[in-house]
Amino acid sequence: MQRVHFIAIGGATMHNLAIAISKKNNFEVTGSDDKFSELSRSRLKEHGLLPGETGWFPDKIYKGLSAVILGMHIREDNPELIRAKELGLKIYSFPEYLFQQTRSKTRIVVAGSHGKTTITAMILFVLKHLKIDTDYMVSTQIEGFDNMVKLSYESRIAVFEGDEYLTSPIDRRPKFHLYKPHIAVITGITWDHINVFPTFENYVEQFRKFIELMEVQGRLIYFDGDENLNQMTQNLRRDIVPFTYNTPEHEVRNGVTYLKTRYGEIPLKVFGEHNLQNIDAARLACRQIGVTDEQFYSVISEFPGVSNRLQTIAETATSIAFTDFAHSPAQLKATVKAIKSQYVEHNLVACMELHTCSSLTEDFLPQYAKSMADVDVAFVYYNPEVIHQKQMKEINPEQVKTAFGGENLTVFTDSLALQQKLRELNYDNSVLLFMTSGNFGGVNLIEFAGELFNQK
Repeated sequence: MQRVHFIAIGGATMHNLAIAISKKNNFEVTGSDDKFSELSRSRLKEHGLLPGETGWFPDKIYKGLSAVILGMHIREDNPELIRAKELGLKIYSFPEYLFQQTRSKTRIVVAGSHGKTTITAMILFVLKHLKIDTDYMVSTQIEGFDNMVKLSYESRIAVFEGDEYLTSPIDRRPKFHLYKPHIAVITGITWDHINVFPTFENYVEQFRKFIELMEVQGRLIYFDGDENLNQMTQNLRRDIVPFTYNTPEHEVRNGVTYLKTRYGEIPLKVFGEHNLQNIDAARLACRQIGVTDEQFYSVISEFPGVSNRLQTIAETATSIAFTDFAHSPAQLKATVKAIKSQYVEHNLVACMELHTCSSLTEDFLPQYAKSMADVDVAFVYYNPEVIHQKQMKEINPEQVKTAFGGENLTVFTDSLALQQKLRELNYDNSVLLFMTSGNFGGVNLIEFAGELFNQK
């Protein structure tokens, strides 16, 4: 019996990993945490994994444990971690443990500054419909999958979303450095996580090392429209086989995007150049494990998209509202471009929230220049209290407006004031777009968009 203990089992990925491990034969899972979200609490309880008490309990750490797995947010002075070190137990971060569980499998890892979740979801969608058993880890719940992590004895393939953020406070390696892929996808490199990677050069270096850590005779799939990737791949390790992708041939008719392929036109449920590029990257990744293009196209037409990635949240006969996880400058530009290309005759009202450490950093703000220039009516919101909580240097609305540029843009620091402004607008023949990794100060965007569209 393998006995595994999770320190910080309540985390978003950690509780999903714990559930996945508990489903394997001959594994016994325990865990601790000092806080739980409602989601992690209810899901852990459903699977019989919710700790009886909240907090840290060194007595749970004993010599009979096969492994101790650390969450992203624990500190070096965590009493359970100290005890595990004293006993000389095997201690893993969750990326390390994912690798250990899939050492003998063909690992596909999707990396890049944008599009990781969508491409990972596309690959998993296709493989599931083709009945190809697959282990996986993805950062969000996706339709048709009951968990964000799956680990099994049977599957010979593992698909991971490869995040470049740090493994844990006590392991400063980017998470995707630990996966050592046989097949790697890199979507593009645009500076993010300035709080961890203070210069663009340092950020780029993480992707260069990711490539160096690939398994022997690895397959590298990358977007050839990215100048940094093109430079990086000029001196690849000799055993790595590169494949490039770009925007496939397509046509938009009556609000539907059609891929033009040798097998005919393929109607899609998603749209935008980035999603088309994501599809081509997913196709090439699937091809490396034996999925033919014909099989791929027969399934991808039904791909519904990913929650919070250009997700439709309200619609009338003349208007539509979307929410999107976009928060970095490159993501904003891509999302705005996708909407403007798909809804050419519509007025675009876009709201963006500065929420991450990078987006709220004075030195990083200039990266947002012209990212909302093509929006007809643009709003940027941030909460000064979040800056205070993160103990960061204050920024002011005029700095934000100057950084973004354009006379079409208004900056709000009061969520209620932004909501009131949105209630005053006419949404006939309009697209309403919310872009955030947060929730605009506690707004239920689905309910709010429905309220706005029902007003006359």
